[in-house]
Amino acid sequence: MVTIGSPLANGNFDVDKLRETLKEPPTNLAWWVNFWNVHDPVAAHRGVSSAFPWMIDFRIQTRVSRHVHDAVEYLSDESVAAAIGFALFGSRSKELAGINKGLDIPLDDPEIFALLALRYAHLMKMRLQGDQQDRFAGALRQVQAAVVDDIRTRNASVGRAMPSAVARLAFDLSDPHAAVPEPLPNSHMGKDEAVVLLTILAAENVIRPFEISVPKDARQDAMKELTAEMGLGSQYGADVFAAAKRAQEALSGGRGVNWIGALGAGAAAIAVTTGGLAGLAGAAVITSALAGFGPGGMLGGLLTAGTLVTARGDGIAFGLANSGTTAETLEAVVARPLAAAFLRQRQHLEQDRAVWRLLVETEIVVRREHERLDEFSDESAPALKELKRKIEAIERALKYLRDNGLEPGVLLSTPNETDPAPRSAFRKTPASR
Repeated sequence: MVTIGSPLANGNFDVDKLRETLKEPPTNLAWWVNFWNVHDPVAAHRGVSSAFPWMIDFRIQTRVSRHVHDAVEYLSDESVAAAIGFALFGSRSKELAGINKGLDIPLDDPEIFALLALRYAHLMKMRLQGDQQDRFAGALRQVQAAVVDDIRTRNASVGRAMPSAVARLAFDLSDPHAAVPEPLPNSHMGKDEAVVLLTILAAENVIRPFEISVPKDARQDAMKELTAEMGLGSQYGADVFAAAKRAQEALSGGRGVNWIGALGAGAAAIAVTTGGLAGLAGAAVITSALAGFGPGGMLGGLLTAGTLVTARGDGIAFGLANSGTTAETLEAVVARPLAAAFLRQRQHLEQDRAVWRLLVETEIVVRREHERLDEFSDESAPALKELKRKIEAIERALKYLRDNGLEPGVLLSTPNETDPAPRSAFRKTPASR
């Protein structure tokens, strides 16, 4: 639909209570563009999107005269004519439509993560019903289009071809009737390789920036089907959520906090400003990938979380201790590697020593900062309360690892062993067997 100089943004007009009726776009309306003139008093010198944010406003410039609202002034503008022509006859393009099939090349790490996340989102959508399913499908439609476009832009900037597995997911977002292709089931992946990827997927919002509360059973069933498709077995998917629950219990201190999707701008700032973060092995999320996509959007958010989980060195500890990082952000960041440690334990996989080291280094830095501020600040200072909460969260995490046999043990050697090969990086206790 095309309108010119619409008065609906003018507070003096509310014909048949249209403001209330048009809070949401009509189901039979594909698109609506309104042209307005800054000099037009009937249009209240502004566009209609000020009243209906879902529609499109296009500002034009006409002569300043007492006929500024006349239709002839609007219709003489080329943009208005083009919009009307498109509505009546479609695109003026006479070029052949090219179909981008992509090349049959291996996926790189961010592309694997993107397809895994989109597949998980589609599996969740199948388990929803009614209005919730409709809204989730609409959000997923937007997210998938953005992810494919981000990958295409990134690949073009680095001279990389578009893999066919990603190219086939593209569709015309401007066409409300265009079908959204579903990602194919993912190829098989090793258990150890999948730990961090699936831990992140279970804890993050895969339709970011949209927020829809999906029932836990729907998310868990979707994860079980995803891991079955990956050749890991459905029990692996159940263990992912069981490990996440244990991590939440360990850190919450009985507060019942849920950190799903809680890694926001604070965590993104840590990932961007912390230098030298190492990535995963295999199907990894690496810092260069984060630099290519940025921290925004669904894929950027997943890459940010993956970067933090696999971080090495003192940088991440200082980032978590920084006063600009809230205690809630620290808890959400720590919950991810903690859940990964529990998942490795349930799946009888070798532990990552960096989890314990990260917690210890962070505790040292946070305690040091607390002592520095505590000397002169008021006892009730908000900054001290945040640091105290951080310390308590780290203490609970370390205690939980220790109580469950996940504290690094002392490597034993004999006088005859000059370069002993460790049998295990962690102590063996009944809880870890």
